[in-house]
Amino acid sequence: MIGNFIADQIKGNHFSHFSNKIQQGILLHRQIDTFTDSHETVKKSKRRLHKRYRHYNGVIIDIFYDHFLAKNWETYTTVSLDTYVNNVYTLLKSNLDILPSKTQEMLPYMIQYNWLYNYQYIKGIKEVLEGMNRRTKGKSKMNLAIEDLQLHYFDFEQDFTSFFKDLQAFSNQKLKELGL
Repeated sequence: MIGNFIADQIKGNHFSHFSNKIQQGILLHRQIDTFTDSHETVKKSKRRLHKRYRHYNGVIIDIFYDHFLAKNWETYTTVSLDTYVNNVYTLLKSNLDILPSKTQEMLPYMIQYNWLYNYQYIKGIKEVLEGMNRRTKGKSKMNLAIEDLQLHYFDFEQDFTSFFKDLQAFSNQKLKELGL
């Protein structure tokens, strides 16, 4: 869980100081990213956004797909979203000292505004997109992506549902290969 969560902040092979399990999480996250980026359904979703957002379209689709996962959480697990989110926050807080500094700085805001739980709501996604736009100093125009989500909501949700089945199969296979 920790390796997966911090993977985007770990560059290259600069992760040997982490435990074996965290290293596996980082590598699994990277394999999932590669699988996701090459998946035809994800590419189809990105094409709906490409003209307006160009290379930011992948980040936006990740956020949209997080929304559909959170919104439909009970379809995929028997653990409530609230319980899962609180377990993630607890795990991250109890391992704060090993997290990258950017994660340490972000975590209090993530918990205070309950980002993971609020992904299920359009309002929560709007706030995430606005925050991402601020971080890019307005270059990304991600704050406008909420309009695209609402305009193509059904299509994006269908894309997510189709893709997520394949992602689950891929992830389960990778977890078996790792012996997890």
